[in-house]
Amino acid sequence: MYYNKVEICGVNTARLPALTSPEKKELLRKIRAGNMTAREELIDGNLRLVLSIIQRFTNRRECMDDLFQVGCIGLIKAVDNFNPDLDVEFSTYAVPMILGECRRYLRDNNAIRVSRSVRDLAYRALGVKEKLAAQYDGEPTIEAIAKELGEKLSDVSYALEAITEPVSLYETVYSDGGDSICVMDQLCDETCSDEMWLEDIALKEAIAHLTEKERTIIAKRYYDGKTQMEIAAEIGISQAQVSRLEKGAVERIRKSF
Repeated sequence: MYYNKVEICGVNTARLPALTSPEKKELLRKIRAGNMTAREELIDGNLRLVLSIIQRFTNRRECMDDLFQVGCIGLIKAVDNFNPDLDVEFSTYAVPMILGECRRYLRDNNAIRVSRSVRDLAYRALGVKEKLAAQYDGEPTIEAIAKELGEKLSDVSYALEAITEPVSLYETVYSDGGDSICVMDQLCDETCSDEMWLEDIALKEAIAHLTEKERTIIAKRYYDGKTQMEIAAEIGISQAQVSRLEKGAVERIRKSF
């Protein structure tokens, strides 16, 4: 689906009807009397509501056609279970039903399996996050969400991270008509500088100029962490010879630098 177009699941969203509150109440009254045509009209008249709700999940990279259909299931459940005698607008009841259906679908189809208890905590945290954001007109902190839920900060933080969609290292984050910048291009290893990289090359070249026996001793001593006695037993020479060869090899490596 292209978001700046109007068609989803073969439905032209620009032509979807928009019902007023009195019209919804009248249709609900007819539905209660067993009028199935009124039921279809109420469903069609609230497809815009489904469309607006699934926009919240556009960053999940899900097929929006599938998500729209899942949202419609939530809408149908809301239509079939709403009690018109309550002094509540239909949309107030329908929104959490549609959201719940979408979240269950995303939870069950996630590539990374997360325990149900962690997922439930994450979705409760998201609900509280939306409530606090609307209440204070700003993005709430994890601390505020945890306090509102009465849960540990570490548990809430872990749960929210657990349901975050994985990002590919090759996902494009910027493109200006030329070469694109991927996530991988923004990563760096601060423990490995250009200077260390050059030293590593120089070290490999210096070791390459050693004799085969010297290379074996250096590898076993400094890469495998073995003692001179262990190396002597393995290659069949005395510990004194190993010590002499090691000392000579190290000295030649230092001179190479």
